[in-house]
Amino acid sequence: MANISPVPSGFHTLTPHLIVSGAADAVAFYQKAFNAEEVSRMAGPGKKLMHAVIRVGDSLFMLADEFPQWDTRGPQAIGGSPITVHMYVDDADAVFNQAVEAGATVLSPLEDQFWGDRYGKLQDPFGHIWAIATRKEELSQSEILARAPTMGI
Repeated sequence: MANISPVPSGFHTLTPHLIVSGAADAVAFYQKAFNAEEVSRMAGPGKKLMHAVIRVGDSLFMLADEFPQWDTRGPQAIGGSPITVHMYVDDADAVFNQAVEAGATVLSPLEDQFWGDRYGKLQDPFGHIWAIATRKEELSQSEILARAPTMGI
């Protein structure tokens, strides 16, 4: 037991665990929108997914269907999500457009931002919010703060 890592292989210290209504459909959406790879799946009652592990880029996240009896509800059941999943990619425009074509809704269009990222926000068909970004400039904190007022902040 001394050789067991406290963090499973492939995971990071923080791992999003998304709850949705229609997890199997969500897996298919993430595959189409973000080129996700399904790593594992555990079926549950009534054709629901108890647990799935999905890889996007170099990161894993977990996904499960809603089970209100266990107090797990997705954003559509609770009136929205206060969480944004932030994803850095090589080409924000390509990923953003691919996700929109797959069925995501644009919340904030892609734009070059004062902090140096090309950045936009989407909502997936299951209620989760995704920020898609590509770093365009490396800026110091003082450079970012100097630019912020010009953006109406």
